[in-house]
Amino acid sequence: MSIDIYIPTPFRRATNNKDRVSVDARDVRGLLDELEGRFSGLKGLVRNEAGEVHHHVNIYVNNEGIESLQGLQTSLKDGDEVSIIPALAGGGPALAGGGPAPAWG
Repeated sequence: MSIDIYIPTPFRRATNNKDRVSVDARDVRGLLDELEGRFSGLKGLVRNEAGEVHHHVNIYVNNEGIESLQGLQTSLKDGDEVSIIPALAGGGPALAGGGPAPAWG
């Protein structure tokens, strides 16, 4: 069974710059265990010490968030696609819109 995983740009330093990897896993927890075993630099980036996914990281199985499925126990099958997406932050409304930065003060 092969599960394809999309690795986001901020995490690629831990996967030798690979944007996609494949693992064999029965569920999302096993997939993360396998990933962290293969790429030790991922430890702490996706999950905390208790094994729970960080609040700023979203995991999708076939474009559906695991929080609306069975979380880390979400079953996987051959051909599933998993995406690990960290939340992005920064910038203000003017910067996001491409306009000039506001003059504060």
